[in-house]
Amino acid sequence: MPKIQAATVAEHRAAQRRAILDAARELLAEGGTEAPGLAAVAERTGLARPSVYRYFRSREDLLEAVIADSFPRWSTSVAKRMAGLDDPGARVLAYVDANLHLVAVGEHAVVRGLAAVVPGERLAEDSRILHEQLRVPLTEALVDHGADDAEAMSDLIQSIVLAASRMIESGAREAHVRALTHQLLEPYLRAG
Repeated sequence: MPKIQAATVAEHRAAQRRAILDAARELLAEGGTEAPGLAAVAERTGLARPSVYRYFRSREDLLEAVIADSFPRWSTSVAKRMAGLDDPGARVLAYVDANLHLVAVGEHAVVRGLAAVVPGERLAEDSRILHEQLRVPLTEALVDHGADDAEAMSDLIQSIVLAASRMIESGAREAHVRALTHQLLEPYLRAG
């Protein structure tokens, strides 16, 4: 019987589950053309395959858990970056910076990996919900900044984030891309 490596059984199980999710995320980020199987995830975590089945019944169950884990993490990370900033322009830049950082650390690669292996309808709906959640604090910051059409401006900023994300994913340094986005957005944000 494997030795419990935490203060309690509940903490041990939570740590094991986290390790399995992280291994699946890593495999997805590596860009395979198939969903990671439980055997590959077990190998990556160093667990026996039957141990993984204690946490997830199937590959589909695991992928559902990765989706449920990934999207709220992204949203929470962006919200934390924007929290506590009084200046609306600073909140907009924090929004941009947070999203670019998440791309730079590989979070977007996980989402791309999911898109390659998860049936489109489920992922598309979750992705739509995530993007709607992310738009709320950005649109609020733009309203506070005095944008005439905050929704349209939000779309434009999202387009900048998307283009900047592609630059990072193509090998550009995060700091350089972030500086470019600031150079583009700061004149507008100072004018408000």
